[in-house]
Amino acid sequence: MAAAPAHPTLPRVEAVGENRSGEQLTAPRGPAKVNERSPLLPRPQSSSEEPVSSAALRRLSNAAPTKPAVAGQSTFSQTFFNATGLLLGIGMLSEPLAFSYAGWICGTLLIILYGYITCYTAKFLAGVVSADPRIRSYADIGQKAFGARSMPFVNSMFCFETFSIGVILVTVYADSLNALVPAFSSDAYKILGLFILIPTVFLPPSLLSYGSLLGILSTVSLIAVVFIDGLTKLEAPGSLWQPAETSFSTENLEELGLAFGLFMAGFGAHAALPSLARDMAEPHRFNKAMNYSFSFATAVYAIIGMAGYLMFGNDVDDEVSQNLLRIPGYNPVLNKIALWMLVVAPLTKYALGTRPLNITLEVQLGLDNHLPEEASFDQKSSPAARGFNRSLKRILIVCERVALVCLSVTVSILVPDFGSIMAILGSFTVFVMCVLGPVAAKMCLEKRMPIHDVTIFTTALVMAAWGTAAAFWSTTQ
Repeated sequence: MAAAPAHPTLPRVEAVGENRSGEQLTAPRGPAKVNERSPLLPRPQSSSEEPVSSAALRRLSNAAPTKPAVAGQSTFSQTFFNATGLLLGIGMLSEPLAFSYAGWICGTLLIILYGYITCYTAKFLAGVVSADPRIRSYADIGQKAFGARSMPFVNSMFCFETFSIGVILVTVYADSLNALVPAFSSDAYKILGLFILIPTVFLPPSLLSYGSLLGILSTVSLIAVVFIDGLTKLEAPGSLWQPAETSFSTENLEELGLAFGLFMAGFGAHAALPSLARDMAEPHRFNKAMNYSFSFATAVYAIIGMAGYLMFGNDVDDEVSQNLLRIPGYNPVLNKIALWMLVVAPLTKYALGTRPLNITLEVQLGLDNHLPEEASFDQKSSPAARGFNRSLKRILIVCERVALVCLSVTVSILVPDFGSIMAILGSFTVFVMCVLGPVAAKMCLEKRMPIHDVTIFTTALVMAAWGTAAAFWSTTQ
């Protein structure tokens, strides 16, 4: 899965379309009266505004995006690094486990297939953004394709994905710290982590952004450590020179279903890709940037997954980092540095990763301090009453954020298996947000069902259902 991605703020469900930053998506002004109740839905045509034909929407995933009305700022290189940074994350820890479940043949085919399909849907999303200057976010695409009624479902998926990422970060932090300092259990470290996590959710985004840098450093350091350990150790277990026992095929159908989710979890970055496409200075090169980003991410996931599987075989842990300390013969200082990075990085990334969920909940509860004053309380109320309302809002915001942190820790304690959480995230939310949703939107906007898209949608639907059932079943065992 991809590092906990930094999701944009989710939109409020209102009569007027909005993007995730709260901007209203206003329709182009012309002589005819525009239906402003829902500007992303079909509206009456005017003589000055030609409708978009169904042919113009066809094959958006293959056509290079055209230049938007307002040029973005990001260069090709910046877009490539931003997309790659979104794709590569803590999902890398479970890639060796995914290979152990799927075997060499299925594992290699799955990771290549998922890399291709998610790149295909990413380029389609960029095509929709380019075709309509009012589109700025993933949620806007959902509203354009399925109507305003789809917004609650899209928001719910965002919330579930963001909350799952928070739970995973708590699990990685506690498991890594327990491996380094086994004086306390993982559950004890999760509870102690509350005293660190709660203050961070009130920090400004300018300070939280440093957590992304730590995440990148921990990813790079882990890759380096795995290969250094594997090449410097000459005998099994944990050696690339003397590989462990592995399998060419899957052992059973349940493990294959778990592999579906574990492999897919690493490609869950589509929520932020529309904003990257909108912000690119040369949007006609976006498809090329996606080809490079997804190819690079697929290669990294395949290499780390294969290397970890070769080193530890079917005995690989849910998090490959746990094997590095458990097996003797490695450089202890080097491995401890990598694991300490996995302790600190989740703690610093938690607040940034769950920020979209906090903002969405506060908007839905009417606690957003950025709302216009007249929208939040009666203008006729006295200054004292307004001051009381502001104070009450601040108190409720504190309660909401503290409760969310506590809930994340509680779920992490109840479902401590990192592999099961990653499998649920990949099989359920990532399949829906990155494959099923975009392909369904493509067929809906183009008003046709090509055999290629139908095949992708049907295959993904079967894998998502199969993987989700296997993931939930594994939590009960």
